[in-house]
Amino acid sequence: MTHTVHPYSHRLGIIRDWKSRWFGVKNKYREFLKSDVLLREYLEKKLRGMYISNIEMERGEKILRIIIETSRPGMIIGRSGDGAVKLKNDILAFLTKHKLSSGLNRSSGAVGRTSQGEVLGGEVKVDIKEVRSPESNASIVAQMIADGLEKRLPFRRVVKQMVEKVMANRDVKGVRVIVSGILGGNSMARTEMIKKGRVPLQTLRADVDYAQSTARLSLGATGVKVWIYKGEIFTKK
Repeated sequence: MTHTVHPYSHRLGIIRDWKSRWFGVKNKYREFLKSDVLLREYLEKKLRGMYISNIEMERGEKILRIIIETSRPGMIIGRSGDGAVKLKNDILAFLTKHKLSSGLNRSSGAVGRTSQGEVLGGEVKVDIKEVRSPESNASIVAQMIADGLEKRLPFRRVVKQMVEKVMANRDVKGVRVIVSGILGGNSMARTEMIKKGRVPLQTLRADVDYAQSTARLSLGATGVKVWIYKGEIFTKK
């Protein structure tokens, strides 16, 4: 029997890096892990519909840096940066409410708001980056398919059109999409797959981007999985 592994974790340390990076952290693993997991779930839920491709976090002794990659940065930043300021305040309020740390606390571990708008234990910074080619990003493609399914469009048309858009990109060499759930109004759940090109999952140097999303429909949830193959990555000599 074969073992199914996550394409991202399968390549960690080879062509992929961790999404949470901590510098100078000692004896705070459990606290920071809980903070990162809850904060990432909160941001994914809050920014749903804004086509977020990736959320990375960097922690230092006195700073928490959150890097949000999206294909629609204008929707998050807002006019004259009001949206970014509001998002930062919401993150500070979330950390304070759940008593989560934003950095290495010099005190007993209490978290609170200071007069400068920082959380005790570290400052919070939010960086927003734009994704140049959203059609070659698996996370954004999965969200686009889920949005099409939620709009009651025929699932075959949605998936085929998205696969053609992905393959039209010059960097993409293969794509595979799996949609599972109650499709087409049938009473029984089933799974449909469309694949174009090649997607080598066991080649460690293969640049395979993977993501999954969920479409909430009246008949139940429909899962979407996307694999995008962009060629092989070799070490630079």
